Amino acid sequence: MNIEIMNSKIHRATVTDANLNYIGSITIDEDWMDEVGILTNQQVHVVNINNGERLITYAIPGERGSGVVCLNGAAAHKASVGDKVIIIAYATMDYEEAKTHKPKIKFIENSI
Repeated sequence: MNIEIMNSKIHRATVTDANLNYIGSITIDEDWMDEVGILTNQQVHVVNINNGERLITYAIPGERGSGVVCLNGAAAHKASVGDKVIIIAYATMDYEEAKTHKPKIKFIENSI
């Protein structure tokens, strides 16, 4: 049996921009993506801590070291600049493998 399990998470990132005029997705600092193992175009769930909104989109890399978190397209309606979000990626794996899987988590400094 295979199950979906959290594979990686960027916790309490600050939304730096919201761009309605982009075709879609969430732009994330590429260093952060590499650190937790989120790939370009990988599906991610975005949870807005400020307003409770949740959405599913895909990740695209932003400028390295910039701290960018930009909701694009229709997703831009789900957050405001300054909101705190959690970005979560999942993986499908065998039930037994999932029991010992250790997700990669990045806690954004000075975010609490």
